[in-house]
Parts: sequence; C-alpha cells; structure tokens
Amino acid sequence: MNKTKSLLINIVLIASIALFIGSAVKAAPYVADLIETPKGNLNGPVVVKDTPSGWRLTVGGEPFIVKGVCYQYVPVGKGSDFDIFSSYSQPWVMDGALMKKMGVNAVRFYKAGKDDKQTKVVIRALFNKFGIKTALGHYLGYWNWPPPNYSDPVLRARVKKEVLDMVNSYKDEDGILFWILGNENNYSFDRGLRDWSNAEIDALPDARARREAKAKIYYSFVNDIAKSIKEIDPNHPVVMGNGELASIYIAKDLCPDVDILGGIIYQGKTFGTYFKRLKRNFGKPNVFIEFGCDRYDALSKKEAEDWQAFFLKLQWMEIVQNESTKTGAGNSLGGFIFEWSDEWWKHNPNYRPGWNKHDREANWSNTAYYFDAKAKNNMNEEWFGMVGLETSTKNKAIEKRVPKKAYYILQSLWTKKSDTSPIYPIAAAGFLLLSGIFAIIRIKLK
Repeated sequence: MNKTKSLLINIVLIASIALFIGSAVKAAPYVADLIETPKGNLNGPVVVKDTPSGWRLTVGGEPFIVKGVCYQYVPVGKGSDFDIFSSYSQPWVMDGALMKKMGVNAVRFYKAGKDDKQTKVVIRALFNKFGIKTALGHYLGYWNWPPPNYSDPVLRARVKKEVLDMVNSYKDEDGILFWILGNENNYSFDRGLRDWSNAEIDALPDARARREAKAKIYYSFVNDIAKSIKEIDPNHPVVMGNGELASIYIAKDLCPDVDILGGIIYQGKTFGTYFKRLKRNFGKPNVFIEFGCDRYDALSKKEAEDWQAFFLKLQWMEIVQNESTKTGAGNSLGGFIFEWSDEWWKHNPNYRPGWNKHDREANWSNTAYYFDAKAKNNMNEEWFGMVGLETSTKNKAIEKRVPKKAYYILQSLWTKKSDTSPIYPIAAAGFLLLSGIFAIIRIKLK
C-alpha cells in the first residue's frame, strides 16, 4: 500500500470517528423540545396558568399542550344529523387506536350527543383506553333557524340553560379537558353571516357602530355563561370560539371569565401576526379549535397529500414556537387540527344522493393556500381529513381508515421530538471537515 492511500484511509477513519461522536452529542434546545411531555394519568383539575415564560395548561398538575383533532366522523352516505355517540359500529374504537399511535391527546366534539349515557360511553372509552381527553362544545344556537338574535333575552336564557345542563351532565367525567362556547359566532357581526339586529342597533349611525354594538352584546353573553359555568365547575377552563380576531379587542374587557380564546383560522402555512395581535388585544392564551389544509389540488384535479402535510407541519411548528416567550408570544396552548377524517356529505349538504360520492368540486376560495389558488375555487370541504375513508364490500358497517401523509408527519412531531431537531452542530462540522480534507488531498494529488 503506498503512502498516499494509507494517508487517505487514516483521514477517512478519523473523520468517521468525529462524525460518530458528533452525532451522539446533544444539540442546543430546539423549539419542539421546549414542550414538556405530559406525565401521569391526566386525572385532576385542568388549570390555565400565566408564568414568566408564557401561558401554560396543566392537567392534574402536569403540563399539557393540546395535540388535538376535530373529531366529527360521519359515515359515507350519512349527513350532518349523524350522531357518532349512538353509532352501533363504535367508530371511536378504531379511530381512538389510530389517534393514540399518532400522538393525539385530545379531541374536539362540536356538541354533545343526543343521549347523555351514550356520550359518556364515548368520552370514557377515548380517555380510559387511549388517554385522549375531550373538549366538549356548544354552538350557542348559531345554526338555528332563524339565526339567533343575541339581544333577545328569551334566546339567551334558553341557550344558557342548555350549556349549563351540558356542563352539569359531564363535569365529573375524567375525560373532560375544557368547555368550548360557540364556534365562528362572531362572524354574525364581523362578516354579516347569519346576521341579527334590533331596533336600537339599527338606529346607530354607521356600520362600524352597529358591528361594535353587536360584539358587545355577544361577548357579554358569552362571559355571562362562562361565569355561571365556573360556579358549578371550577375544574375545567372555559374556551370562547372565535373566527380570527377582527373584534376581539372589544371582548378584552367584557370577558374576564373566559380563560382561553379558541381561535379558528385558515391563513395558509402561517398564522402571520395572530399571536402578537391576540396578546396585545385580548391578553389571554390561545388554543386553535380549527386550523388546517385540505388535501385536494383544485387546479391539477389531483389529491394533494404532500401539500397538506407541508402546510400542517409549518402550522404546528408555529404553534409550538409561540408556546414560550423565549421563542414567540408565549400564549399558545396547542390546537385541534381540522380534521380527523373526510366528510363526504359537505359539498352539498342538502343533496342526499351526493353523500355517497367523494366530491372533487371546491366550495370556496382562499388564496393563502397558494398551490391551487389559481382555480376559481380551491377549498374542498370534503377533503380536510388526515385520514381517508375507503368503502369496503367486506365490512359495510364501517369504512377502512387510510392515514395520509399529514398523519405521519404529525405523528413524528407529536411522538418523536428528535425528528424535528436540526442536524447536530458537531456532526455538521464533521461533514464540513471531511469535505475540506478531501478537497486538499485532491489538490495535492494533482
């Protein structure tokens, strides 16, 4: 063996050892590592704390960041009136097992089931079998017809009673995480959707004054319910659902009994200045009760698993970044991804024959999801699931679950923190050193 070859072998050996040592050295803390993994059995009071490093949610005294999904499974061929809690196929067993593997620790139910006993069966099964907490909500009449007039004392009394009855029914369940009041109800005054008014509001001089008057009425109503909830259940926080932040500054002084803002936002791969604005204009922590990305490319007319996975990963990393004041606003408590599984009825809720077809026609437009923004409409309501439904001739009682790429991306983020860590500095230096040595050798050999 000549001297040149011997030298080259020795250099490669030394560099390899350096790489091995480098890879074993722990890197500097990364934003995902700032989250403390929940321990214990997750029983006990759920508490919201304001600490020097940011807001924290604890369950039974242990840190808890919400790694949640919106869970509203509807079988193929069924519509919005399907009651998952009374389903004889018990879909929560199959879904709960998949959720546990993914790292899900909480689900959001938009409302309780028709039967209290059946609802409790599901809440208990998810918690006792899979360690998954339940965030239970109430729409506050938003989808009633006619639309709710929140200045009507009769409606307010009826809705408040419904909420308090729900809290009384489920407050002693170990699986309850917190209560969610409303969804995008603020759009009734922020966007004029399902609008309501009264003579006094109509007499105001301009649109802004009318909007602010409605906001004051609505947010005061939510706080009144929140205050009453705390009188009967001091062990679970109250979350106020809210679409984005247009009028949230009005709620700041009107909602002292609301513990957490339940944000709903669809702004593409980033939340922009959301956390900073919330900190300035509301001063309470945030848990997203809806965020996400559909997985259908309306421009190329193809399924878009890669885009969904890419957007959800960036969204989640931004949620984590804002958990601490060291890396962000310090007001992030996690979130519920919209959504767990596809819903085949959503494109045309009133056309029953269409519920057996996975529709590919987009419902609305949002240019923040730029990969198919050039299409006339690009948001496909039936394709938001991280899990697809596949009909089977063998088992007609329940569809086969097909986890998509986003499922596995979130699984890596929620169960294996090292997967989100950067290349270790010493290992990277080893690669650079090795490259430099080979460059020198090539020059000398010439």
